[in-house]
Amino acid sequence: MATREEVKEAVVDIAKWWWLWLVVGIAWIVVAMIILQLNAASVRTVGFIVGAMLFVAGVQYLLVAMVAEGWKWLWGIFGIVLVVSGTTAMLNPARAFANVADMLGFLFAFVGIIWVVEALAIKGFSDFWWLTLLSGILMLIIAFWVGGQFFFDKAYMLLVFAGMWALMKGFLDILRAFQIRVVGKIAAQL
Repeated sequence: MATREEVKEAVVDIAKWWWLWLVVGIAWIVVAMIILQLNAASVRTVGFIVGAMLFVAGVQYLLVAMVAEGWKWLWGIFGIVLVVSGTTAMLNPARAFANVADMLGFLFAFVGIIWVVEALAIKGFSDFWWLTLLSGILMLIIAFWVGGQFFFDKAYMLLVFAGMWALMKGFLDILRAFQIRVVGKIAAQL
């Protein structure tokens, strides 16, 4: 069991990196703007961007797994699945686009589940846990809706929903950046 001083020191050390969440959040929003401006002819580009999104999200969850208490294994599993998926997509982006369009409903359901679990995990630590929960529920609703569409429609939906996913992820990361910064300041004053 860690002492109060050790916990304080760990929180202050982690909070020094608050700007990293801010930078990643801004990057997610830039990715969203790029995706939402692309057309269906840019299949390889979209496949690569989706792969990069999955990869970066996976790396984020692996970093969370390193510092998490009690949920390490779950964040690690989410991170590994997303890193492997992202790497595979970036190696063959045209095929990745078609595959992701085919399984878009499943992908969004997976992301929605991750966000719901994350919201429940941070409920005691964040006043804005409900925003992550709401995003997860919305993603699950979108997943079931997209699951019933034809491939051609899914290809266009992939552009829109991948952009929306990146946009939501960006806003959540920016919000987390400032929460981490505030927690670090509070911990430093204790």
